[in-house]
Amino acid sequence: MTAGAARYGGVAIALHWTTAALVVGGFALGLYMTGLDFSPARLEYFAWHKWIGITVFVVAAARLAWRAAVPPPPLPDGVPPWQRHAATAVHRLLYALLLAIPVSGWLYSSATGVSVVYLGAVPLPNLIGKDREVARWLLLLHQSLNFTLAVAVTVHVAAALRHRLVARDGVLERMLPWRR
Repeated sequence: MTAGAARYGGVAIALHWTTAALVVGGFALGLYMTGLDFSPARLEYFAWHKWIGITVFVVAAARLAWRAAVPPPPLPDGVPPWQRHAATAVHRLLYALLLAIPVSGWLYSSATGVSVVYLGAVPLPNLIGKDREVARWLLLLHQSLNFTLAVAVTVHVAAALRHRLVARDGVLERMLPWRR
């Protein structure tokens, strides 16, 4: 790692990788379950998908709270200003999507008349009344936001790999749990 490439702390790293695992799992499950015929298994997968989404929301809120209390380490000196601005923009987009996507899914569930019961034990209130037309638009919104997240994550990962493989400036290593 280059001089000046300070590492993130353990909590920030744990929250980052927990979020990454939840997002990948939730996205994969969402793609898989929508192609299934109506069955008890499909209903169970929808419940798991909702649980993952609510957990993403909670972890993202915790990440934002942690980030406010413990600001991220500065980027190394050699990172150009345009990359700093791009990183800030992508991170803001990622946080916004990590909060908006679960809410859009919850709104969609509410509009379909299917309540969200977190982990099968904590019933969450319906945010809006049942409305088939609104549900249709909310599903489109939820899907669009998810595909936007997929693009933003791809850009984020590509930038991290570029920092590791091309620039070799230690930016990626700051977030890896097994690096010192």
